[in-house]
Amino acid sequence: MNDKATYLEIPLAEREAPPLLIVLSGPSGVGKDTIIDRMRERELPFYYTVTATTRPQRENEIHGVHYLFVTNQEFNELFKQGELLENATVYGNSYGIPKAGVRAALAQGEDVIMKPDVQGAAHLKRVIPDAVFIFIAPVSLEELTLRLMKRGTETPETLARRLNNYQVEMRAAGSFDYYVINREGKLDETVDNILAIMRAEKSRVTPRQVRL
Repeated sequence: MNDKATYLEIPLAEREAPPLLIVLSGPSGVGKDTIIDRMRERELPFYYTVTATTRPQRENEIHGVHYLFVTNQEFNELFKQGELLENATVYGNSYGIPKAGVRAALAQGEDVIMKPDVQGAAHLKRVIPDAVFIFIAPVSLEELTLRLMKRGTETPETLARRLNNYQVEMRAAGSFDYYVINREGKLDETVDNILAIMRAEKSRVTPRQVRL
């Protein structure tokens, strides 16, 4: 008998829902990092994955919190060992989510949240179909453009590349389970909508059970 069948034999009032693996993704610059930072500030009890990347560290970023900033050699070693859940090259830089921390958190019953780009989320959908996929979208292209310009970290060339990819990234929303709009100045509303999705998922009669 599999774990799912065993779970369904437990009386509803006594069930403890398995931990969730939440995948937040969306167009570049939509605010995934800001959403995760707000969830941390609210001390929400999740395991937050930290993506390894070869891109340069920005002034406001903390190694091990926002990203794991690694060399090309270190990244390639993780890849060769099969220790990345997913990996992608975005604007010339490598990104990937290490497996070890995710495995340990799920084994301890912790819900896990990760924030790959759209390309990485598509790969995760194939390898971890029981994860919960939430697409984070801006109100409009115009608002996304203003957000990227206010960030002050983009050159005209990188800004143009991000905006050129917008339509392709938005079309990916159809493969996700949920769609949440991250409105400017409404960050807590975005976080609350994500929490509502998680509460609903925890109430499923047939639960998602992630295996890595």
